Amino acid sequence: MLKGIKLLSWAAALSLAGATALPVRAEIQLPPPEEIPEEILRTEIITEARSPLNGEPLSPAAYAELQAQLEARQTTPTVRSDLRQLILLLQIRRGLKPILPFLP
Repeated sequence: MLKGIKLLSWAAALSLAGATALPVRAEIQLPPPEEIPEEILRTEIITEARSPLNGEPLSPAAYAELQAQLEARQTTPTVRSDLRQLILLLQIRRGLKPILPFLP
């Protein structure tokens, strides 16, 4: 009887192992040989650049200068006072809406 239980447990273990095993792929797809790997493209130094303003070609020095000018020019847009007040009132209304659902 003990042999029958061992045989049955081995059969159950093998069937479970076979049922949970992942299917094996027949072939692995490799990229075409003419495609440049991403690792190489990330380390590539860009020697040609285009202006983000009008798309004309720039030298690396001119591109760096333009980027510095654009970063230095970062200003926050101003909002008119009446629009600022309206936005504040809408935000207050949105906050009160869950508490007072009868608000329009």
